[in-house]
Amino acid sequence: MNIQQLEYILAVDQFKSFSKAADYCHVTQATLSAMVKKLEEQLDIVIFDRKASPIATTENGREILLQAQQVVAHANALLSSSKAINQKVEGRVKMGVIPTIASSMLPLILKHLVEKYPLLQLEVYEVTTNQLIKDLREGKLDVGVLSTPIASTEVETELLYVEDLCVYGHLPSGSRSIAKSELAKQRMFLLQEGHCLRDQIIQLCDLKKNKSLPSNLSVESNTFDTLLNLVDEFSGFTVLPALYVGQMSEARQAHLIDLTDGALTREVSLAYYRPYAKWNILNRLKAEITVKVNERLNS
Repeated sequence: MNIQQLEYILAVDQFKSFSKAADYCHVTQATLSAMVKKLEEQLDIVIFDRKASPIATTENGREILLQAQQVVAHANALLSSSKAINQKVEGRVKMGVIPTIASSMLPLILKHLVEKYPLLQLEVYEVTTNQLIKDLREGKLDVGVLSTPIASTEVETELLYVEDLCVYGHLPSGSRSIAKSELAKQRMFLLQEGHCLRDQIIQLCDLKKNKSLPSNLSVESNTFDTLLNLVDEFSGFTVLPALYVGQMSEARQAHLIDLTDGALTREVSLAYYRPYAKWNILNRLKAEITVKVNERLNS
């Protein structure tokens, strides 16, 4: 016995016809008739007099239908209640964000999230990709935001948005464009090892050797601001995410370089491990981040 069978007998009682009941329930008449027959056998009660025209409900059948109405009503109420629960966004959520995303994305979303969901206690941590994956696996974080693809198969990811990577630098004679293939020949300033954006840029631009600094100078940076200052001082180039570029001054945006043979992009994704406990919250965070960031990227 199941709820669907009870809905079928209620439909037959309402329409006094198996064919009309089947149309109403969006099933074939044969399927509906078989399910009703099976229910009658399980209950050992004849619910409908099929010889009558129109079909009549037996005296014993009327008692079954009264109880069926109550069961279906309770089932629908339970379904509505579960939907209401799934719409709630509340409780404690620990979110990790990698540094190359945090500085530009968090100001876009945090105020919006805490104002829209006052019952949500959001704890945000800025961590590297490797640490983020480790913390997700160990349950120290509920969700993460990082750049994909990643090597780990333990963590599930869902795309939030695709972000352009912009070239910043100084070309001779005031030129404002360069071929992507030429970047490998230039003095490039990159974030220090451990940042996934560094690895992505090396791969995307096919960088074989660090030509960023004189042989007697070594600099490792964790911030885009430092990279910009180094480029301005030593000339050369660096690559920055579009959201960060949108926060730069007009004077610095004037030094953005167009690529003549295609764009550089990166994926930014939501990451989680065993998501079932807070699945509705993760879905809501994904939707909110995607909308807010794409509004800024497309403005």
